[in-house]
Amino acid sequence: MKIGIIGAGNIGGNLTRRLTALGHDVSVANSRGPETLKALAEETGATPVTAAEAARGARVVVVTVPLKAVPDLPSGLLGEAADEVAVIDTGNYYPQQRDGRIAAIEDGLTESRWTEQQIGHPVIKAFNGTYAQDILDKGQPQGVPGRQALPVAGDDPAAKRTVRDLIDELGFDTVDAGGLDESWRQQPGTPVYGNRGDADAIAKALADASPERTAEWRA
Repeated sequence: MKIGIIGAGNIGGNLTRRLTALGHDVSVANSRGPETLKALAEETGATPVTAAEAARGARVVVVTVPLKAVPDLPSGLLGEAADEVAVIDTGNYYPQQRDGRIAAIEDGLTESRWTEQQIGHPVIKAFNGTYAQDILDKGQPQGVPGRQALPVAGDDPAAKRTVRDLIDELGFDTVDAGGLDESWRQQPGTPVYGNRGDADAIAKALADASPERTAEWRA
């Protein structure tokens, strides 16, 4: 499958490593230009590209950049993506630590709904509470007791299925976390954020979440 990854930080870099190892055709971009991705490309066989090129022909696109950088992504980012492209948003709002105040999120809009509005395309929220190293180290075959599970939220059933199947291929179970308006259940500060539990533990953590954003996660 052709996959575009926009952002080559911890999550983006390790997804590039794992997805190329699984045989996918991965293009990867960052904010500094393809020439700065030479080492990652040599290590993995991924193709370094500009952000504007990353989605070209892609069946899956991963947006894994700081939230404050999302509005600066190229316009028409997904214009040349494959039909029915599934877009994964891994982002988190860190107002005090990195992103500054984003009024719509402070007023109650879910983080991924905000990202969706910025890029003009539906997104599936996944990997946002996952430790990057776990992507390399924690994957296990289907059926292994205690297999780590990841929550996945989104409104498009077909895109969500594509993302859940890809996560399964990476070696993790998934739990359907509902639509994007329910994705506050997996935002920073919730019980599921950073949770390494199995599917039952993740389902319980989602159910136990509160929509109230605590002071640590507000501007």
